[in-house]
Amino acid sequence: MVFSSHIFLFYFLPLSLLLYYSMPKRGRNVLLTGVSYIFYGWSNPLFTLLMFYSTLIDYCCGLVIGLARDDQQRRRRIGLAISIVGNLSLLGFFKYTGFAMENYNRFFTFLGVDGFDPVPVLSFLLPLGISFYTFQSMSYTIDVYRKDGECVRNFLDFCCFVSMFPQLVAGPIIRFQEVADQLASRVHSWEKFARGVAFFSLGMAKKVLLANPCGKIADTAFGAGSLHWLDSWFGVVAYSFQIYFDFSGYSDMAIGLGLMFGFVFAKNFDSPYRSASITEFWQRWHISLSTWLREYLYIPLGGNRKGPVRTAVNLAIVMLLGGLWHGASWNFVMWGAIHGLLLGSERLIGRKPFYFRLPKAGRIGVTFVLVLIAWVFFRAETFGGALHYLGSMFGLIEVPASSLLLDGLLYTPYSLLAMAVAALVVWRSPQTWDWTKELGMVKVATVMAVFIVSVAVLSMQSYNPFIYFNF
Repeated sequence: MVFSSHIFLFYFLPLSLLLYYSMPKRGRNVLLTGVSYIFYGWSNPLFTLLMFYSTLIDYCCGLVIGLARDDQQRRRRIGLAISIVGNLSLLGFFKYTGFAMENYNRFFTFLGVDGFDPVPVLSFLLPLGISFYTFQSMSYTIDVYRKDGECVRNFLDFCCFVSMFPQLVAGPIIRFQEVADQLASRVHSWEKFARGVAFFSLGMAKKVLLANPCGKIADTAFGAGSLHWLDSWFGVVAYSFQIYFDFSGYSDMAIGLGLMFGFVFAKNFDSPYRSASITEFWQRWHISLSTWLREYLYIPLGGNRKGPVRTAVNLAIVMLLGGLWHGASWNFVMWGAIHGLLLGSERLIGRKPFYFRLPKAGRIGVTFVLVLIAWVFFRAETFGGALHYLGSMFGLIEVPASSLLLDGLLYTPYSLLAMAVAALVVWRSPQTWDWTKELGMVKVATVMAVFIVSVAVLSMQSYNPFIYFNF
């Protein structure tokens, strides 16, 4: 089930809210957990068993770690190891088994080993949100081990934390300590609920009115054989808008839904395409993932405590793993490698990009171009396809005359309008987080109009994917 669907908007969400506010306070977490499991199991009920498995492991390991005495360090380490191995094995089995088998076969085929019999490559249906809820659940046991938080005794509260449907499938990734007090007691008010509705409506507008039309442009460009260099750049800019509005729109809807149920989640995007360096970009893009990688990978690797060279290496390792987290493909590894190389180089020259002498507008422009180049690997179906597309962007590919026919598909009035509005929102408009802090009559009317238009357009769209559902 996706947020931008009629069944969610007009059936699931209203019924969930009605039941939630009809329940006594003690039963609301139970109700929220129940509807979250229904939400998650809507497409495949078996997925709920995997989520429950991850939840049960980390709840039990949290108790083992948290209730151990100071002289029982071995017990604490065993509890942590079981949690990490349990979650990573679950993630690895479903997400990386086929990738590992493919590369195993390619390696021995390349070596030309006599008598080598390729292993059959198994393919598994990737459970929705598994990359998100395993990271989120595992962070709890790590925090308890570090004594950054207390273990939770109430199993239902922990189930609610892991399964909460607003942020379950595509984040933001929430640490238990951020919502521990809210699980026990939270404030419900008309002001919070109204802001939640505004957040959700604007997030859906990002998704339906901007991400979807930009996505169709990107699909056309990346699906073409050869493109003129201008068309190639137009296509990758469209993809950059698609993935931003798709994911930030989902995050806005998740934050808005959280507010409707009394929860306050942290901001997940902070106008990332206004960044003047790659370091700043990662302080603004998918903030919850950046924070997770910093807290649970970068700092344990040594962070910036062992000199600039080791810091650059640590950043490269973290981004490589971050790329692999997004998908089992060498494309994602290359995407992570590009960002790791750029982050490392900025750290080596004093937290500055190599183009730091440019005026701010120039630095923002160069940063955006570098992000676009990396997005090619994120979007292309194959590694060779990404290289071919980059060749088109830089005029290195011979373009047949027939490629001019694509102009009629890429540069329609609707496409150009969507791209223009997307660019205006990216670089000039206020953020949803700030705009919704105070809601007057004008803003309320704007939110209502945007919601009505979004629902109307949604009813006419057949193209409605959520990119991060794939990860």
